[in-house]
Amino acid sequence: MNSCRVLCRHIRSLTVPATTGKKSHCFATLRSVSVLKGHCHHRKRILNSGWEGVNGISKVTVTTEGRSCEGMALDAKKDAQKFGELFERLVEDLTADDAANPEITEAANRFKEVLRYNVPHGKRNRGLSVVSSFRYLANSSQLTESNLNKAMVLGWCVELLQSYFLIADDMMDQSKTRRGQQCWYLKVKGNDAINDSFYVEASIYKLLKKYFREEPYYVNLLELFHETNYQTIVGQALDLLSTSSEYGNVLDRFTQERYDAIVKWKTAFYSFYLPVALAMYMAGNSDPEAHKSAKIILLKMGHFFQVQDDFLDCYGDPAVIGKIGTDIEEHKCGWLVVQALKVVTPEQRKILEDNYGVDDKAKVSAVKQLYKDLNLESVFYKYEEESYEDLMKLIDVHSKNLPKEMFVAYAKRIFKRKK
Repeated sequence: MNSCRVLCRHIRSLTVPATTGKKSHCFATLRSVSVLKGHCHHRKRILNSGWEGVNGISKVTVTTEGRSCEGMALDAKKDAQKFGELFERLVEDLTADDAANPEITEAANRFKEVLRYNVPHGKRNRGLSVVSSFRYLANSSQLTESNLNKAMVLGWCVELLQSYFLIADDMMDQSKTRRGQQCWYLKVKGNDAINDSFYVEASIYKLLKKYFREEPYYVNLLELFHETNYQTIVGQALDLLSTSSEYGNVLDRFTQERYDAIVKWKTAFYSFYLPVALAMYMAGNSDPEAHKSAKIILLKMGHFFQVQDDFLDCYGDPAVIGKIGTDIEEHKCGWLVVQALKVVTPEQRKILEDNYGVDDKAKVSAVKQLYKDLNLESVFYKYEEESYEDLMKLIDVHSKNLPKEMFVAYAKRIFKRKK
């Protein structure tokens, strides 16, 4: 292992983002180390080697590909703007030819409405994560405008995948609102929304063919989207089967093990691993061990995210989270009810059996009062702190040759989120 690689790994293991009142920097504190300028094996550039003593400890600013933290924040802001602007162009890519064909013009116009109503109104975290991950993973020669544009197209493919899931999921769960507006199936007042969800999924592969069929990693992208789609469908099946009374007492199936499986398959693969894996393939990293390491970290992050989501479904402000929580009414195998079942008395369990899973305000209130009596809000905040610490340790162990700062940044983004 050459000295540059050793230094890069050592600095990366010590680097944590630190923000002062004036400037934001990433500092690694080192008592003694030889600073090497230049481009190392891990595509990191170590700059600004002027030493500055602080209580006997020296510090060196570490940046990614020569970019400071301020520069990367500016990149993220510009990327978000360009990402948003790209959407309408992709709508035209998907519908223009069909709209010009008189046989199917009506269908094309319908699909334009489907895309504009369902796809662009979320937080876009998954899509933008493809772009930011590519910036972390790519070397300087790969960071071209053309490649960044392609990363954004992949980001919108992830957003299309999520939208396809959500249209169908809202129908299955009989949800009322999504992203601050009426669910699509309610807006169109019928089962036409089922076919609309199929169209949104098909749009992914139409865009992949248009923008990536000449790329050496095209097959990797196709396989990854197909695999992720399958994994999420499996997770949805576990979720639906958990709430079916056909198989006996529903609450008996609300175990921690069942909950963990639902979260892993239904949420974590597509929300966390997929965006990073797409960027890895774009950057030329198809190493199975690297993908395995990324998956270990990102599935844990996805679990952390879903627990937060379940908490916000009950305790979040609908005006902030963009939807009215319905997990109690829908008899969901959610984190809160799983924790409650671990500690309830027989009398308290009876309250759950009588009230959980019924679309009635009084019964929902009875469940929420039980959660209050069990102090589940405090249980969640303790879990959030402990899980974040565990996630940081996992990143230390498994980031290996991948950029640790990328995983840390994503963990910080979701820690203590309110929506």
